[in-house]
Amino acid sequence: MDATAGAVVVVYTRRSNMKRERESSTSKATRAVAASSKPTKSTAAKKSPAKPTAKAKPAAKAKPAAKAKPAAKIAKAPLAPKPSKATSGAKASHDTANPPALLAFMTRDWKPRTGPLPAPIANVEAFRGRRNKLSQRFAGEVLVLAAGHEKVRANDTHYRFRPNTEFFYFTGNHEPDCVLVLEPTAKGHKHVLYVEPNPGKTDATFFTDRSKGELWVGPRLGVDESKARFGVDETRPLSALTADLAAHPAAKTRIIRGVSERVDRVVPARAEEDAELAMVSSEMRLRKEAIEVYELRVSVGSTKRGFEDVIARLKSAQSEREVEGVFNLRARVEGNDVGYGTIAAAGCHACTLHWTRNDGGLKKGELLLLDAGVEGNSLYTADITRTLPISGRFTAAQREVYALVDKARLAAMKEVKPGNDFLEPNRAAMRVLTEGLIAMGILKCSFDEALDERNMFYKRYTLHNVSHMLGLDVHDCARARMESYKFGKLEAGMVLTIEPGLYFQVDDLTVPSKYRGIGVRIEDDVLVTDKGYDNLSRDIPTDCDAVEAWMKSVWERE
Repeated sequence: MDATAGAVVVVYTRRSNMKRERESSTSKATRAVAASSKPTKSTAAKKSPAKPTAKAKPAAKAKPAAKAKPAAKIAKAPLAPKPSKATSGAKASHDTANPPALLAFMTRDWKPRTGPLPAPIANVEAFRGRRNKLSQRFAGEVLVLAAGHEKVRANDTHYRFRPNTEFFYFTGNHEPDCVLVLEPTAKGHKHVLYVEPNPGKTDATFFTDRSKGELWVGPRLGVDESKARFGVDETRPLSALTADLAAHPAAKTRIIRGVSERVDRVVPARAEEDAELAMVSSEMRLRKEAIEVYELRVSVGSTKRGFEDVIARLKSAQSEREVEGVFNLRARVEGNDVGYGTIAAAGCHACTLHWTRNDGGLKKGELLLLDAGVEGNSLYTADITRTLPISGRFTAAQREVYALVDKARLAAMKEVKPGNDFLEPNRAAMRVLTEGLIAMGILKCSFDEALDERNMFYKRYTLHNVSHMLGLDVHDCARARMESYKFGKLEAGMVLTIEPGLYFQVDDLTVPSKYRGIGVRIEDDVLVTDKGYDNLSRDIPTDCDAVEAWMKSVWERE
């Protein structure tokens, strides 16, 4: 047979196979499974008490939640649009269709799940206490908080999932797609958590569904198991969510919007009421509980070790990206992830405040501004910045700039005390920086003229304020009212950053040439106490001499 004839046979065979694959529809396969893989009596007798799994119907037969009859007061809307092949997760373009015989074979002869329900998460009562406080604030109303969904990175691959902050704050649940609903009762609210069921291996989706199948992405916790794990009053399958929300009066339902489009479509928007729910959720986090402060200390400790990993690598590192990779390794080893994109800014890149490209090189004699934080498994993140001399020693010009920034940091720290304005640390830091800029010959005006709110000439070189709240979000409590946050008073239990900086651009003709291209920021994480403050990051060196000694000690350990 010649090559041409062989090619014809191959093409014909492939076309035949493709035709057979198209004829093997999912509905036929599921009917075959239903007919051939019913559990035996002996299997049924051994079922785990934590089942919704064995009772769950095969996916193809289950009635979709979108068909549930909605109440008249809620607009009729499905929880989600009909998924396309690309997003359904059941099959990818490069997959081979599963014949009925394989589906039947795959869904039998698995050991039943047995054993006790999972133990509650750590601090489960603290999460319930937060839900109770929210309940008291919105008596008689339905409150809806969604975890959110995995976000597409490219085509059918996703970013690592991280739940919405408000949802996690009230549940401690890391799973995607879940929704917390507080349903009003005579005594407060019933805490209901909607979760993805775990149908077990008697349902073909455990290996056919790329998005949620157990053999693809690992098992979901399940309905009964989630109730035990998260300490809620009731758990329900996600398929019931649309109908349940439709049964509630729209005029008494609030949701935190912008987290789940699927949920947003179900409940008519009430702009002011929904915004108030988000505001209250933010303001509840302004003052940290003791367990939250503990978790922040853990994250700061991991962050210090990450900085020391970077220092050790600076002896041989060639690029900013190498610095980023070294720090991020520590974040994944000891925590959930980095709390935000690592800023590894060397040389003049340090004059760009949020330099996350990290595509530059490292040169001896230059500075590395490293702004990074480990997000713990509890999702509380540190936010630390240190500016390090790559060679281990500051030059005279670098030391002069660094010392001024550190002086401003100390001045700001002294103003962290209950009763002071939130902005008072910033005012103190700006006064110090302005005095220094005048002394260095950079600002050529009077002190008062530079600080005048009609001028603010100092901001050319510093740009940002020195503080923001810190917690589950790196910029925490962002939806709090201005009078409670930016224009409010410091209170014991608040955790904020202190992070002054100076940035002298390479092309800034108002700056003497010896300073151009130098960027310095020093950032600590600070707890407001009853009488003052507690610097959670005090063990990470700050002043020039201490930084040089720290780097030397790390290198000597290697």
